[in-house]
Amino acid sequence: MGPISCLSSALDGSVVMDIEVQPSAKLQGITGINDWRHRLSVSVRAAARHGKANQAVLHVLAKALELKVDRLSITSGHRSRLKSVRVEGTTVEALTHVLHRALEVKT
Repeated sequence: MGPISCLSSALDGSVVMDIEVQPSAKLQGITGINDWRHRLSVSVRAAARHGKANQAVLHVLAKALELKVDRLSITSGHRSRLKSVRVEGTTVEALTHVLHRALEVKT
């Protein structure tokens, strides 16, 4: 099980996760990894209006990563489909393991 290219360590010890969001989707959850963009693909039912999709993204990721939602924050891309999410209280290795498990369930 190798590292996932969308994850990187920040200087403050947190993990930065690059994601690509599909708002207004029929199904909600982690849908895969875009190897070309090095981003995790996340679909949410919420429309991209008034920050609702951003909040949905944080809740979907928190559930999939088995973390509390207050440990996640969007650091860039608030008005874009391409976002960076800061994850506190974990490591790249731990997130890699959890994401591999989550992606195995999808296939």
